[in-house]
Amino acid sequence: MGSCEAIEFRESIRIPESLLRTLNLDRLATEFWAPLSVNGDSATVVAATPGPAVEEQARLALGVKNIEFRIALPEDIVRIIEHSRDLNPGFPPTGGRTPLAVVRTLLAHVRLRYAQDRVVFARGRTGLTYVRTGISFITVALLLLRVFGPGWMLPAEILLIATGVLMGADGLAWYLPTRRHRGEPLDFRATTPTGGTTVLQVPTAESGHRFTRSAPIAGAAELRANWGNLSPIARRRFLACDRADLAEERTEHSCLRTAMARARTGLSFTRTGITLIGLGVALLLQFPTGPWTVLDWTLIILGVGAALEGFHWYLPGRRAGSEGERSVRKAERAVGIWDLFFPPVHAGLSPAPGEIPMHLRRPSRPGIWGTTGLALERTVLADRRCVMARLRTVMARSRTGLALVRTGVTIASIGFGLLVYFGEVSVGLTIFDAVLIAIGLVLTADGLYWHIPAERIRRQFPYCFGDMEIALPDYGRPAASWKKVSLSDAEI
Repeated sequence: MGSCEAIEFRESIRIPESLLRTLNLDRLATEFWAPLSVNGDSATVVAATPGPAVEEQARLALGVKNIEFRIALPEDIVRIIEHSRDLNPGFPPTGGRTPLAVVRTLLAHVRLRYAQDRVVFARGRTGLTYVRTGISFITVALLLLRVFGPGWMLPAEILLIATGVLMGADGLAWYLPTRRHRGEPLDFRATTPTGGTTVLQVPTAESGHRFTRSAPIAGAAELRANWGNLSPIARRRFLACDRADLAEERTEHSCLRTAMARARTGLSFTRTGITLIGLGVALLLQFPTGPWTVLDWTLIILGVGAALEGFHWYLPGRRAGSEGERSVRKAERAVGIWDLFFPPVHAGLSPAPGEIPMHLRRPSRPGIWGTTGLALERTVLADRRCVMARLRTVMARSRTGLALVRTGVTIASIGFGLLVYFGEVSVGLTIFDAVLIAIGLVLTADGLYWHIPAERIRRQFPYCFGDMEIALPDYGRPAASWKKVSLSDAEI
């Protein structure tokens, strides 16, 4: 082989992009050689032990006749290979920016599905509102018909009944597609983020649809702790891991909000059922037994079924609300992006011994801020989106609490109304009214328990203000020097 030029790892040394798609990089890492360039029938290869065996392997893999060798230490060759596929030292292939981008894309697809489900549930709740409105129209018409009988008001009563039937049918047409989503699992749970010491991975056949994490990476924690001395490329790879972790957290919050939206749909169905029960009982007590009694009992039976099904929808949402609160509290206590990236600034401490500040010459600043700085900016924005996702989870819990309050007030009002209007007709009816009032008060108190803390957080949170400030990015300069424009809520 003759004498070979010795080289060390440098960030400027990379395997050509065209070869990354055809070579088995894992095999090269065990054989300790890597191609540096290919030009026609010739190639330049770096190897730990240049020799005939390595030369033959390189010729077959690269499809060339002539091989020119460079020599390097095995660890430098492994580092060149890892650097070429966007890996920090010792990281698995799933830690590259492209696999992590795939993970984030899949998580975005999951969040899109949850968003579509929430639209379906909102449509179902709107449909149930139509149903309740239609029931109100029909109730008024039937009361007029039963009290006054057929007469000059008959055309108006028929019109009310027809309108109520049409609204009810239209509402059911909106609601029934929602019902098909009732049994779909909403069980996405984020793994525990580790600050880049493990890597979030795409679901496999063994894990089903769940995302998993790699085993702890040896040396990753020490590497991250030495953030001030990392190269820009190594920092970008850690930032890619962080964005995947933040995307997973947002997906979990999206799942929890969807479960709570389904619970609110269930509560809406419960209110519809309670309305039917109250109407049936009132008609049964108000009028003597006769042909209309069949309708009264039908309303009661339908109402009981609707109320029970609504609570069946609600119970998983209640668990989601509790999990959402715990998730937000846990995230608030956890080490955040500012603790990891800027611990001296965040904690008011002096820089750690040995930390080297990044001194940049003016010509190099645009490149730094256009790559590593941009990656940091994207990660900070991802962290802000996570903060807003936590706020939306708190607000979803608040809306679910208010839905619970409305349901409780409806139940208590029906019980109180029956008790006041009909009095103590019988012991059984009095107990029934008292149970309705008690259940309504408990649900109202529970709903307020969900709503009041969320309202307090909403008032403290800056994203709830009407004015908006937008930065005008200029990636050739540090973000601190970007110009900003403020828009009031009247201008938006």
